[in-house]
Amino acid sequence: MPLPPFVPAPQRPAWHALARLAAQPQPHLRERLQQPGRAAAFQAAAAGLQLDYSRQALDRPELDALLALAEASGVQAQARAMAAGEPINATEDRAVLHLALRGDPAAPQPPWGRACAEQVEAELQRMLAAAEALRSGAWTGHDGQRFTDVVNLGIGGSDLGPRMVCEALLPMLPAEARPLRLHFVSNPDAWALQGALEGLDPARTAFILQSKTFTTQETLTLAASARRWLRDGGCPAERLDTHLLAVTAYPERAQAQGHAPERTLRIWDWVGGRYSVWSAIGLPVALALGAAAFRALLAGGRAMDAHFLDAPPARNLPLLMALFGVWNRNFLHCPTQLIVPYASLLGRFVPFVQQMDMESNGKSVQVDGAPAAVETGPIVWGGLGIDGQHAYFQLVHQGRHRIPVDFIGTRASGAGLPLAAEHDRVVRLNLQAQAEALAGGRDATDTAASLRAAGLDEATVQRLLPHRSFPGDRPSSIVWMDRLNPWTLGALIALYEHKVFCQAAIWGIHAYDQWGVELGKTMVQALEQADA
Repeated sequence: MPLPPFVPAPQRPAWHALARLAAQPQPHLRERLQQPGRAAAFQAAAAGLQLDYSRQALDRPELDALLALAEASGVQAQARAMAAGEPINATEDRAVLHLALRGDPAAPQPPWGRACAEQVEAELQRMLAAAEALRSGAWTGHDGQRFTDVVNLGIGGSDLGPRMVCEALLPMLPAEARPLRLHFVSNPDAWALQGALEGLDPARTAFILQSKTFTTQETLTLAASARRWLRDGGCPAERLDTHLLAVTAYPERAQAQGHAPERTLRIWDWVGGRYSVWSAIGLPVALALGAAAFRALLAGGRAMDAHFLDAPPARNLPLLMALFGVWNRNFLHCPTQLIVPYASLLGRFVPFVQQMDMESNGKSVQVDGAPAAVETGPIVWGGLGIDGQHAYFQLVHQGRHRIPVDFIGTRASGAGLPLAAEHDRVVRLNLQAQAEALAGGRDATDTAASLRAAGLDEATVQRLLPHRSFPGDRPSSIVWMDRLNPWTLGALIALYEHKVFCQAAIWGIHAYDQWGVELGKTMVQALEQADA
């Protein structure tokens, strides 16, 4: 399917239709939620996830116009071009093939080609074999002792994805299934490394050095200190390589710094760091969880890929979530997007998505080089929902900002734990209550009635009334998982990856470069040279 010629978003008829709809008087979400059949109609499901969007501030006319906008923007054609390995990262002339990393190795005709699929599977097997060698004790340190601890050194995508997945899934494993302790260091501040190494035995500690280019200053600084710590702990210089693994797109650079070829794993330049947890960058995940769980993570992502590429637009979860974001950002003028998981194990999911979204769509230039004609990526923020209820949710409820929310819930988060059913029930009730409260609010009539029922006199009722009323009409979606496991987490990650892609396609910006990040790196190098 050929890509349509680029047309700036405001020049598309569907954009004008949406602007006209947004200019009309908008019913309150309280009224929308009273529509017969809305709760059942505004649902979609795929890959083990269910999306409830009944609390989004739109009705069928707006949704139809948004779907027309997606069609006019060529979203699905651009998605197929991405999957086919076309160089859609035009400013770097690169393909974008993180989908290939989780592709079915048995597929007879993968869209990215058989050669690419075979390379990916071969490197995946190398990575899983390396993980098993460390887990089993087949790979040992300089004095033959098996490793007890592994420290991951990396920043950005080399830290956020692997750390998030490990922290989400590792606690569910029994102690006997955790042969290694995992530690993560991303910040070159000396205290970060010191805190990770405190109490560890150098003879029984391995390091993973993660850097796509193998020139990342923060990671190389940490790596130099790790080598010194190993030497100070008794490791001979000629045996340092037994404690070090490298993951990079430039293995020759790693080997020039003393990394053994068999302990150097490869990624490709068509993998963006924020999309790389599926690659050898995910080595900490395989170390923590084992090969079967890592392949289940890939399979969950693959299931969402198949849904995204094949499902009709009106039932397509990533596309729908992207369209709600466009409606909220560009037509309801909401500059931020709040993400609030209610499963405590997803505590690092928000910073992971924050990087993915803001590094991808924080752009002010269209694909044709002209200034962006519309507002692009929102400010993405958030954290665990239960904690937020006792902190920033005050502003979400009664502040002057209208903040859209993505709630992420699990129906059986604590399965297998003592009293899990009661804990899960409380968490689910809190999520549902917040979604209802943000949508419906509490008008003055209801507030006055509750104050009078508390026995307050009328003067006090009138004095408190404005302070205890809530405007509501805050749009939200709920993404439900039946339970948190590698498969559903893989699907959830891929859901947000594709959402970000769809929004970039609609706004007409490049999602897969990050020249703002690169500028900072260049300036650091210049300052370092000046200091020399």
